[in-house]
Amino acid sequence: MLNRKSLIVAGLAISLAACGGKEVKPQAAAVDLNNGDMYEVHHEGRLYVFDDFDTYQSFLEVGETSYRQTFIGAGPKGETLVFGVTGKDKKKTADKIAAYNLYHGSLEAAEEFYGEMRAEGRIYVFDRLEDMETVRTTGEAPLRYTEIGNGPKGETVVYVLRSENKKQKPVALQAAFKKHNGLM
Repeated sequence: MLNRKSLIVAGLAISLAACGGKEVKPQAAAVDLNNGDMYEVHHEGRLYVFDDFDTYQSFLEVGETSYRQTFIGAGPKGETLVFGVTGKDKKKTADKIAAYNLYHGSLEAAEEFYGEMRAEGRIYVFDRLEDMETVRTTGEAPLRYTEIGNGPKGETVVYVLRSENKKQKPVALQAAFKKHNGLM
């Protein structure tokens, strides 16, 4: 009888361990969300949005994207909204693109979020998607730390702050900007 109980307990332990191992899969899938960064360029009445840094950098160099999904008049001020996508994402519907979902609020940003917005000759840098949305819709960053001429091509860089960090130099955000733009 004791052996039988031991076998049952051992079997339950193995079953629980196997179930616990299966729970790792959804967490691993979360890594593929591509919700850790987003880039925007406001240019000539269009709003370009990217979730892939290389596609964004290519756009900055040549002014176009190889693959895109375009929505005429869908921007916050009636601009054409263009989502630059990678070759592997080109056949996906818009609702399967991370930038589209981040932009529309149907995908939550990662805790360690990084965002850049280029508008009116300035580069705005964010560590929260909510701040990026506010600047996009209002055109202003009320709390900010500004560095004139510190961008890759001499642009003004605006680090967007909030009430809880407005009295501190945004050292971590500055380091992230330098890392993303090859300035380190």
